[in-house]
Amino acid sequence: MITSFIHRAVMQGIPLLFGSTGEIITEKSGNLNLGIPGIMYVGGISGVIGAFLYEQSLDTPQDANAFFAIIIPLLSCMIGSLLMGLIYSFLTTTLRANQNVTGLALTTFGVGFGNFFGGSLIKLTESEMPSITLSTTSKFFSKTLPIDDIVNSIFNFLCQTFPSIAEHTENYLWIKNGLLGFGEIFLSYSFLAYSAIVIALLASFTLKRTRTGLQLRAVGENPATADAAGINVNRYKYLATCIGSVIAGLGGLYYVMDYANGIWSNDAFGDRGWLAIALVIFAVWKPNLSIIGSILFGGLFIVHNYIPNLSVNTQEIFKMLPYVVTIIVLVVVSLRKKRENQNPASLGLSYFREER
Repeated sequence: MITSFIHRAVMQGIPLLFGSTGEIITEKSGNLNLGIPGIMYVGGISGVIGAFLYEQSLDTPQDANAFFAIIIPLLSCMIGSLLMGLIYSFLTTTLRANQNVTGLALTTFGVGFGNFFGGSLIKLTESEMPSITLSTTSKFFSKTLPIDDIVNSIFNFLCQTFPSIAEHTENYLWIKNGLLGFGEIFLSYSFLAYSAIVIALLASFTLKRTRTGLQLRAVGENPATADAAGINVNRYKYLATCIGSVIAGLGGLYYVMDYANGIWSNDAFGDRGWLAIALVIFAVWKPNLSIIGSILFGGLFIVHNYIPNLSVNTQEIFKMLPYVVTIIVLVVVSLRKKRENQNPASLGLSYFREER
């Protein structure tokens, strides 16, 4: 049960990791993008539209090509998320609109956009259920290593190498069970899950160790000073917001194609977008800490499923835990007053160059 819980917690946390990594990159430029929930929603439905069109072009499911089944929804997701990032950047960086209002408007627009096109696709398929299933493309996104076959091969090799194990197999089953547990916890995820971790680590390295990361952080801390030093503030804001939006959108694609096994239902994404924003605060604006935080949040989000005889009201209390933990972390960080653990100084503020 513990192995199963950790596995599900990781899968539950991957969309949050995508969303929080994208938002951290965005916020490091000084842009507070509260439209992340809508962007993740648009990323998911854009991938669904791409997958739907590809599946409709096939004569039979057996004709599906792995490369196209993955690349078409992936590109569709990235394009949809990028457009959302461009809209936010144009409104807040070029037109200097209020960032909070713009972000909330994008979230409302993104959810409506997803529900509209999701409902339209459901009607096109004439499904009796209020959902659409894209199992042909989903099986490529959710494909994992054959853990059972690998473990059996390793165990058979050990039995051949060490005769004592072969003679008393029942006494050494703990080795096989341990390998199975290790494989399920660390090696039984799709390529998008591992991509989320790699992206978070790369983002952390870039922000801490590269000149580009230093300049991006300078823009978020004091855009006037960065501008005086010759850094193109608007360019960094645009790039950070658009790249962050694309990364966040991949969280929506992962949820639909892997976690939900290719099933799209309107409003099924829930409040994961807001949890991703909460995770940014929990991780104190550090992408590498988001990896641990996403697993913790994912575990807290599903822990009620592993506690027997819970009432519906009690389950809702358990679902509040990620937010409660975020509030506690926010209070602790504020009391410690360490600058490296605070949000960028110009976060949420528009930059007026003429006032420099």
